[in-house]
Amino acid sequence: MIEHVLVTGGCGFIGSNLVDKLIEQKQPVICLDNLDNFYSKERKLLNIQTAEKSDLFTFIEGDIRDKSSLKRVFENYKIISVIHLAAKAGVRPSIETPSEYFDVNVTGTLNILEMMQKFNVKKLIFSSSSSVYGNNVKIPYHENDNVDFPISPYAASKKSGELLTHTFHSLYGIDVINLRFFTVYGPRQRPDLAIHKFFKLLYANEPIELYGDGSTSRDYTFIDDIVTGIISSLTKLNNKQNIYETINLGNHSPITLIELIDLIEKTTGLTFKKNHIPMQQGDVDRTYADIEKASSYINYTPKTSMNDGLKLFKQWYEKTMV
Repeated sequence: MIEHVLVTGGCGFIGSNLVDKLIEQKQPVICLDNLDNFYSKERKLLNIQTAEKSDLFTFIEGDIRDKSSLKRVFENYKIISVIHLAAKAGVRPSIETPSEYFDVNVTGTLNILEMMQKFNVKKLIFSSSSSVYGNNVKIPYHENDNVDFPISPYAASKKSGELLTHTFHSLYGIDVINLRFFTVYGPRQRPDLAIHKFFKLLYANEPIELYGDGSTSRDYTFIDDIVTGIISSLTKLNNKQNIYETINLGNHSPITLIELIDLIEKTTGLTFKKNHIPMQQGDVDRTYADIEKASSYINYTPKTSMNDGLKLFKQWYEKTMV
């Protein structure tokens, strides 16, 4: 049988960019996605248009909460590794529906792990999040920092996923790399995320909402750098035994909200209208990745500056969304 990499959530922002790169490297891929209505199903299907032209790509519409469907995937294909990106996304929405977030992000992850154990699949990359650090006082955030104090259900669900991957590593020898992503942006970005949302409002000449005084900061990381980090992690998994590691994938260069707005204005030549509103529950004050471990362990070096990344996003947005 052909050996496949299973990418859950492969129609999403990160997943679809990753799938394209894997196919480019001649790796057969199964994309499992339930086309969740968090945003447009049509947009997600557009994300995999390029992949669908390849004989190396298989799309299966399915939900990681459905164990019988998952079992059929593992029965019908030879899966050699899993890159588990599927999740309910978004910090603020998780406060409104925490049970749904735990159902998908925790129970769904447990289902994936159980299928891996049942079908003897030993290689897993799990997508975690910088949100697990909460409002960590020490910066930059290091993988050994205490992450016992999440401030949103989304963050708690991601920390729970990390605990589950460790359990299955210990019990069944599944090799795992947990990747904590830091504020990913770029072409195909979800419409609820700041940069995409700001571009949409800016081009529509509608006001944006500025939370707090604009001093909050994020370690924005371009999608191509994230994809490179994931593939480097997969290579490490495939070439080494008895791995359990947690790694930050960030840019190590946070910018404030005010600085981001200024850069977008310079990139587009347009000017924002602004409404100032209070900080939202669940939002952290800053994210800032220590990437020394990523550099030494998987040779990760982010290459895309914020200026260049915004220009590339602008090109995609004007071609696709305007």
